[in-house]
Amino acid sequence: MARTQTSSSKLKKKMPIKKASSNKPKKLVAKNQKKKPINKKSVFGGLASDQLRHMHQLMVKSRVLEERLIKIYKAGGAYFWIGAPGEEGFGVPLGLLVDKGNGPTHDYLHLHYRGTPTLVAMGMPMIDSIRLIMNRATDRCTGGRNFSNHYCFPEWNVAPVSSPIEVQYIMALGTARVQKRRSKKSLTIVTGGDAGSAEGDFASCLIWASRPKEELPLLITVQNNRWGISTNYGSQHGEESVADRGKAFGIRTCVINGNDPVESYIKLGEEMDYIRKNRRPVLLEAHVSRLYGHSSASGANPVDELDPVREFEQKLLRAGVLKSNQVQELWKEFDEEARAAHELAKSEAAPEAESIWDHFYVNGENGDWRKF
Repeated sequence: MARTQTSSSKLKKKMPIKKASSNKPKKLVAKNQKKKPINKKSVFGGLASDQLRHMHQLMVKSRVLEERLIKIYKAGGAYFWIGAPGEEGFGVPLGLLVDKGNGPTHDYLHLHYRGTPTLVAMGMPMIDSIRLIMNRATDRCTGGRNFSNHYCFPEWNVAPVSSPIEVQYIMALGTARVQKRRSKKSLTIVTGGDAGSAEGDFASCLIWASRPKEELPLLITVQNNRWGISTNYGSQHGEESVADRGKAFGIRTCVINGNDPVESYIKLGEEMDYIRKNRRPVLLEAHVSRLYGHSSASGANPVDELDPVREFEQKLLRAGVLKSNQVQELWKEFDEEARAAHELAKSEAAPEAESIWDHFYVNGENGDWRKF
């Protein structure tokens, strides 16, 4: 259930995220088991079956990729893992709605370190993510110089993901400012977590995005998994929802169930259309799961929370949009793709020491201070 608010709307209690009894794959509907009827129009918001299957396919691909990254880390093939299992129901719809391209007439993305589902939906192949976590010289995002999920795709307007928490909120103002001057429809998207909203950069983003007559075409999102590493949301936030903080600045706000890809797709589409038309910001909060903890620092082990991929999958099976054999084949196909990409990356070299000076400045300008 989603709710859209303006600065004058009344507070409403948000719906808590339901928890599943286990994060293990749910058993597919048996042949002789009676299926409960599903009203496709009411459950899937009028989305076509092909669109639903495509969304599910991308969610599975993202999950299989992230679980491969965890295996690579646990096998000693990477130094660190952080990622997005549990955010597929929000990240995939976001990626599908992006106007992908290069330059201010297309959308800009300032993502945080849980952006795999969005980039998979935009067309990122598995090998790019695997080369990144394994620090290979062939890594097209950083040349083997950064962590898992720290993506950078200039050709898609995907700005470099930064490790310092929530600095992307202040950086996003720059591209949104350019778009306000040079484009009539493109927007900037910036994502982050609920804990990071405590940073000053988040508050600065709200201030600068909402100045009278200087409002920016900016989609500000907070993926609320209710955890800041090991600190729970309820012990730190006095506001009912993070999105409520936008009201003080007259920013349009929205709270959605980010575990539901249909709701995410529809509501994100509505809010992005509003920004494109009105050239004003939106603060959107999505409630999501965190299925493998914060990162490898907390073990990267399964957590008992609602699994949006399996939940959506079961709905599609019950509605007859998918068949159980198709689901099994899909997971197998992506697992084989991930394994093959892993084997390829293992055969590739790490970056050489001298490459540390590459890409310091634009157009390959020398970055080695010893050669100034």
